[in-house]
Amino acid sequence: MADDENKPAPEDKVQPPERQYAENRAELRQKQAEPPKTGHVWDGIEEYDNPMPRWWLWTFYITIIWALLYTIAYPAWPLVRQATPGLLGYSSRADVAQDIDSVRARNAPLDTRIASMELDEVVHDPELFRYAVAGGAAVYRTFCSQCHGSGAQGAVAFPSLLNDDWLWGGTLDDIYWTIAHGVRNENDPDARWSQMPAFGEILDRSEIDSVAQYVLALAGRQHDAAMARSGEELYLDNCAACHGDDGLGDRFQGAPNLTNDIWQYGGSLATITETITYSRFGVMPSWADRLTEAQVRKVTLYVHQLGGGE
Repeated sequence: MADDENKPAPEDKVQPPERQYAENRAELRQKQAEPPKTGHVWDGIEEYDNPMPRWWLWTFYITIIWALLYTIAYPAWPLVRQATPGLLGYSSRADVAQDIDSVRARNAPLDTRIASMELDEVVHDPELFRYAVAGGAAVYRTFCSQCHGSGAQGAVAFPSLLNDDWLWGGTLDDIYWTIAHGVRNENDPDARWSQMPAFGEILDRSEIDSVAQYVLALAGRQHDAAMARSGEELYLDNCAACHGDDGLGDRFQGAPNLTNDIWQYGGSLATITETITYSRFGVMPSWADRLTEAQVRKVTLYVHQLGGGE
């Protein structure tokens, strides 16, 4: 009994350390099977450091080898003046040039006929005319649309080619000459030429305002009648020599018609005043030295048939 009394109570016994177990064997196997991680974490999502599939790696290596072989066989590496030509000597530019030469050779007989015939004769040859208009459309879109618009509607400072208001004439011969030699350029001695004086150096501001009102009256626009009456005499003294007493213009000088409400630079009072004060000096390049004779004639026929040709 004495020994039993001296034994420590159960709660006083030294307890062994608790052992940590996984919640279950499946979780333990999953943790053991997890691959290493890269340490990158986005919104709690960790990135595994899995090896790439072998098929993907071999495909990648093959593409590298293929790219190196391609750069050896074909033009690839840029140098100071040109790229490396490649062992096969291939040139996409040479292919394009060959195709262009082939098309030109097929069209040469038609181009020769167009270059040697009168423009009126081409119009009366349906097959040749269709070919000329199609070729002229290509020439126009390449060289003319930047200024006159893709639909030939024109823009500020660049005349519309769709109406019958022509500065230098709208016949086939007139259009041909304008395209071939241009307007007010310094490269072609046969370029059409005229120059409007800057009346800001000739008339005072009140006189310019009166002339502007008279120009509005000629165009049938709203205007100040009293100022227009005083501007009429100034117009006749300073402007009628080019634009005519009645304001109908003069194609020989490239002076626009002021009565049809068609404006190359704008028909507002402010714009008209600016034009009178500082003048305008539009320039068109000559195309005879840039295009072949057949191309000039084809684009002439194309422009003429747009709707404004005479």
